[in-house]
Amino acid sequence: MLITTKAIVLGTLKYGESDLIVKAFTLSSGLRSYLVRGVLKSKKGKLRASQFLLLTQLEIVASHKDKGTLESLRDAKIIHPYHNLHMDVRKSSVIFFLGEVLRNAVKEEEANPNLYDYLSSSLRWFDQQEKAPNFHLLFLLKLSRYLGFYPDDSQRDLPVFNLTDGTFQVTESNDYCISGGKLSLLRHLLGTDFEALNQIKLNKHQRSEFLVMLLDYYSLHLHGFQKPKSLTVLNELFD
Repeated sequence: MLITTKAIVLGTLKYGESDLIVKAFTLSSGLRSYLVRGVLKSKKGKLRASQFLLLTQLEIVASHKDKGTLESLRDAKIIHPYHNLHMDVRKSSVIFFLGEVLRNAVKEEEANPNLYDYLSSSLRWFDQQEKAPNFHLLFLLKLSRYLGFYPDDSQRDLPVFNLTDGTFQVTESNDYCISGGKLSLLRHLLGTDFEALNQIKLNKHQRSEFLVMLLDYYSLHLHGFQKPKSLTVLNELFD
């Protein structure tokens, strides 16, 4: 079946000498993998490798067989060109990190338009900012809503947050409970949108500590989730 849909590139893999396997999250069909033939060597074809940079937003025409195998990509065009996400070293490092998280976390092979819209709009917002050192923190926290484990903030004034249950509570009940500075930042981010994000001032240590906590939260709620290898690089940014 021939499909025209929006898609966000989650990763690529070289296949042979000239082909590319593109993993993408599509608006119509969720997570799909496409074989793009000859794109690494052809200078005359209508597809270019530069169209498949990480987290690029495309409109694609593809043949879907829906058999769990590689699909065939017929055409693609960039629909939201980024200004500097792939050129600014700090932003590109964040994009590399988020791409790794999304490949680990997003497994749905069915349409999830709310998740697609969130990814699309938040990436476009990030591209438009001169600086947004806390973007990845709020991005991951909000992403958890679309993955099914957003914190229950109905009692967020309580002094402890339980990562295992995703709830606020009175006392610590296991080794995955947080309090203090990480709890205060969690409360703050739960009540923040992207437009107000730059009002939150954090140093490198605070940002790194909270990010590790968020990744622990993901690990507890997503089976098989692995902490990104790019975490070390990301933690060196944003002094």
